Amino acid sequence: MTTSPTASETSAHDPDAAATGAHETPVSRPLRIAAAQMGPIARHESRASVVNRMLFLLEEAGRNRVELVVYPELTLTTFFPRWYVEGEDDLNLDSFYETEMPGPDTQRLFDRAKILGIGFALGYAELTPDGHRYNTQILVERDGSVVGKYHKVHLPGHREYEPWREFQHLERRYFEPGHDFPTFEAFGGVVGMATCNDRRWPETYRCLALGGAELILIGYNTPKHYAPDPSQNPLQGFHNRLVMQSGAYQNGCYVVGVAKGGLEEGVDSLAESCIIAPTGQIVADVRTEGDELTWVDIDLAVCANYTQTLFQFDRYRRPEVYTRITTQKGAIRPSEESHG
Repeated sequence: MTTSPTASETSAHDPDAAATGAHETPVSRPLRIAAAQMGPIARHESRASVVNRMLFLLEEAGRNRVELVVYPELTLTTFFPRWYVEGEDDLNLDSFYETEMPGPDTQRLFDRAKILGIGFALGYAELTPDGHRYNTQILVERDGSVVGKYHKVHLPGHREYEPWREFQHLERRYFEPGHDFPTFEAFGGVVGMATCNDRRWPETYRCLALGGAELILIGYNTPKHYAPDPSQNPLQGFHNRLVMQSGAYQNGCYVVGVAKGGLEEGVDSLAESCIIAPTGQIVADVRTEGDELTWVDIDLAVCANYTQTLFQFDRYRRPEVYTRITTQKGAIRPSEESHG
């Protein structure tokens, strides 16, 4: 367990303040938030066992008056996309998906969180009644109501079995991509969600920020070994925090990144869960690769120190010159343009 000081001590100053008028400090909106990191989950560990572990962290959050707990991506099971399934198999693929939320095992989590007055974000594999499969995250308020749902947009990995890999990464086989980045009014502010690979793409943070997001909640399962380019392996922790810190700073919002880490079914996964302020600074983090809670007091009003100064979107953004972002997918070199 790690605790940190408040994350509201740093503010930015608009370089144009002399011309536009000084930024006024808004009314404080405090919130105590926690990252609930999970350690490895074995292939055959039951939902009930996993929920017991989650409840242990939730109780710790309750004792420390936390108001919002963030769990990782695919919290309820092992990271099953590491296995290839085709036809009849002993993996029982459907068993890794939730067909209702809350369900028989997760109802206990909802009930206890409501009693404690704690909201939470939870990542899981979803199988919808009409047969769609999503890598999903939900946001639950302190009264137990489901505020919103997000489907992972940027699915990494591949679709077919690749024998050269030490383990597979088949999210593109087992999930459909989401189609938007919704935001939700909750916890005294505006909250957005993202999942794992989403955190590597700047468009994720910008779309959420354009929806007013002041707090972005991200769960992840990230192997330390990247098969397509192992030279990146020693940089996994650096890259993990680099993208989330820059996303927080460039969009004037808090970011919570929460891992399911450790050695899971032979695959070593990154932990390093953390909470980041709009300054880009890490204000809380973990010490282990196992089940661990870290929390911090934040002030959502601090976001305005950046969104109303350096990153005042409606004053400084130039959407008319960003058309490549939404009209072009791959890179086009100047020589290719001239011969297009």
